[in-house]
Amino acid sequence: MDASAAKIFEALGDPVRRGILEIVASGELSAGAVVDAVRAITPISQPAVSQHLKVLRDAGLLQVRAEGTRRIHAIDPAGVDLAASWLARLSHPIEQFAQPLDALATEIARGQRARRAEQSPAGVDDDEYGRRSG
Repeated sequence: MDASAAKIFEALGDPVRRGILEIVASGELSAGAVVDAVRAITPISQPAVSQHLKVLRDAGLLQVRAEGTRRIHAIDPAGVDLAASWLARLSHPIEQFAQPLDALATEIARGQRARRAEQSPAGVDDDEYGRRSG
């Protein structure tokens, strides 16, 4: 896991920060609106919410822009995509081995056919189930 992904998952380890992401996922919100929404769910101070917002920004999960005197927060798609792509690698890890395993199966079958051909008397062939015919 690279440092960026590690920082994202460290930020996601806190339930308040996950809640903030769910709140901001509905659309852009000012810092004050985020504080109000979080405080409606859990007793937490405004400075604590501000610190959580900073951790999420530093991790690359939130973007912030100034609008007059307000700071508007939004989900940063790049951070979410990074986390999703890292998790996707875990969902089907065997797929990365599919092509090499197919090649190995082909080589094994080729070797088995060659051994049968060497062991079969002239004019006698094995059928598809390895039984002798002829």
